[in-house]
Amino acid sequence: MNARVILATRLYPPEVGAAAFRLKALVAALERDGASARVLTTLPPTGHSAEQGVSRWPVLRDRGGNVRGYIQYLSFDVPLFFRLVFSRADVVVSEPPPTTGLMVTVSSWLRRRPYVYYAADVWTDAVIAMGASSPVVSVMRLIEGVVLRNAHHILAISDGVAEQLAQFRVPAERVSVVGNGIDTETFAMEGPKQQPGHPYFVYTGTMSEWQGAEIFINALTLLEDRRDVRLYFLGQGASEPALRELAERVAPGRVTFGGVKSPAETAAWIRGAAGALVSIVPGKGYDFAKPTKIYAAAACGIPVIYSGAGDCADMVAGNDLGESVSYDPLDVAAAMRRLLEGHDDDGKQSRVTWVQENASLRTAGERAARAVLAARAR
Repeated sequence: MNARVILATRLYPPEVGAAAFRLKALVAALERDGASARVLTTLPPTGHSAEQGVSRWPVLRDRGGNVRGYIQYLSFDVPLFFRLVFSRADVVVSEPPPTTGLMVTVSSWLRRRPYVYYAADVWTDAVIAMGASSPVVSVMRLIEGVVLRNAHHILAISDGVAEQLAQFRVPAERVSVVGNGIDTETFAMEGPKQQPGHPYFVYTGTMSEWQGAEIFINALTLLEDRRDVRLYFLGQGASEPALRELAERVAPGRVTFGGVKSPAETAAWIRGAAGALVSIVPGKGYDFAKPTKIYAAAACGIPVIYSGAGDCADMVAGNDLGESVSYDPLDVAAAMRRLLEGHDDDGKQSRVTWVQENASLRTAGERAARAVLAARAR
């Protein structure tokens, strides 16, 4: 009998985000392997999706239309518990946050079936990085620990995430590093290109405290002789209001916040940019992270300016994906200047080839599907 798999996630296409794309690739890989995949997710802001195999439920969203925040999470998690209890499956895959994982844990115990947890990062580290109070950190660590230790298997998107899981006493043999990636058909060197009439750099995706994207606005102010250069922020996140305020104060008229774009629109903005911007604040507990915005830029042939330390710095510098600099406005401004002067014109094809060989979303989905089906078999 073919395996019946349920995916429990608050994010799924048509919503835009790395988690949504990652799970879409997992579903496609499961179905290619002959499994039956059913997704339990949220009703998107734009209305129902007619996609087969997707079960949607209304959910509370913040003013930006996101399912982000404890109340919003619970509005999905509580109904999810009952949806899972009354659903048949051989194995369940849980996407973060850990509160969703807890609903999967308890319902899986009641139904006597295994579950797999998809660890894109470690949420306890995230709440610490955001400066949460000690009681909040303790509760999150407790919930995340219960979810991780009871999972039959864990999918980690990188070696760094797998190493972070050790703090929860998870046996290494129960963790598979499946990697992460980007849709190399949408994000490709060939395709439409934005031409706003001036040179620009683009920041795509989430704007959070631990990413520290303000470094790029501060760097822009140091390019006094290049006042024609603009920054475009495409995405959303908790730091967006502070970034808007900073931009209006120090670089009025030179920074645009374009909101969430479709993958195709995002790719067009990347192709037209002098460089794509990525940052992680050092020492916040996220030096192991590898944002997919790096893969998106490289897949389009565009160089990255990575500001920070850790695994990303090594990846960008070691594979000629662009400029890897410290988390300092002076260093970032110098990297911007080098790209504006065309010092990186020869690396387009090598970056595209590297992504195709090392960061394909299809390949990551296939690895994840094999691990899920193996957990079901065990």
